Amino acid sequence: MEENKTTPAPTPEVLQREISLILEDFKKDRENLIPILHRVAERFGYISSQALYEITAQTSIPVAEVFSVATFYRMLPTQERGRHVILFCESLPCHVVGGRELFHALQSELQLEPGQTSPDNRWTLLTTSCLGVCDFGPVISIDGNIHGNLTPESLPEVLSKYQ
Repeated sequence: MEENKTTPAPTPEVLQREISLILEDFKKDRENLIPILHRVAERFGYISSQALYEITAQTSIPVAEVFSVATFYRMLPTQERGRHVILFCESLPCHVVGGRELFHALQSELQLEPGQTSPDNRWTLLTTSCLGVCDFGPVISIDGNIHGNLTPESLPEVLSKYQ
């Protein structure tokens, strides 16, 4: 069985200090909220509810606004993700060349629905409207690495590279 390698949640003191350090690079106003949230997500792997409240405390931006922005953009994770994040392209060009079959194979292989993370925190499965490489469909991105021209038969080999 694979060891769970998730990082423990930071203490409130660590969270406060780290967010304070992040905010040193920005004006503490609404115009910088997306870059601030992005930096927090990079630092901690996702934006916890505690981080949302800490951003509010240090910027005076209302928590409802911080929460609304954080949850609106898919690029800003508000839940812990697995060590490997898979983005499955749902675009029409990928669909036409076998995307549906690949998606079913991916779900079967990982035993996940979109938005879920595996119990061992190894995988998170997400969907996206387009990865921008339609010539190579069907396509998935794993940790930012594009894998194209996939088939259900080639999928296990690709996934095995992320042991």
